[in-house]
Amino acid sequence: QWYQRRVRVTFMPFIIKACSQALVEFPMINAHVNGDCTAITYKAAHNIGVATDTPHGLMVPNIKNVQNLSIIDIARELERLKVLSENNKLSTDDVTGGTFSLSNVGAVGGTYASPMLVVPEVCIGAFGKIQTKPAFNSEGEVYAASTMCISWSGDHRVLDGATVARYSNLLRSYLEDPTRLLLL
Repeated sequence: QWYQRRVRVTFMPFIIKACSQALVEFPMINAHVNGDCTAITYKAAHNIGVATDTPHGLMVPNIKNVQNLSIIDIARELERLKVLSENNKLSTDDVTGGTFSLSNVGAVGGTYASPMLVVPEVCIGAFGKIQTKPAFNSEGEVYAASTMCISWSGDHRVLDGATVARYSNLLRSYLEDPTRLLLL
């Protein structure tokens, strides 16, 4: 059972699961396009790539079928891929078949980025570090709010900015209320 093995659960498994859940409503973001943009293939599987900074350079292994995984399963797979990445032992299967990618620039102190597409994917998100900033509640009172910036890049031949913005808003709603993800 999962509770018999220690699993390190960070924010990243929640972000990955939230991205997958939002992809259900925005399948055009989970697609591939061929080189001359004559064919777009919508992917049923959410194989989410995670850009990983390693001593051997940048690697983008992907977690297969995220839509079918629990947050604990995602955390376990992230750890497996991290160890393999650091030891330069990723298999071909680990780094192929991605349908959507993420970059955690916050892990190296970044807040914003211009993420580069992992072709033939049509969208990638870069997550900045979580920061505490002043915000206002409905009564105008200041409180400490945790914020995280997300930068997006998309293939404009397939996606428009409004679609990506709506996807991002749905993603934000899942991240602001992660209990919704625990029931999936």
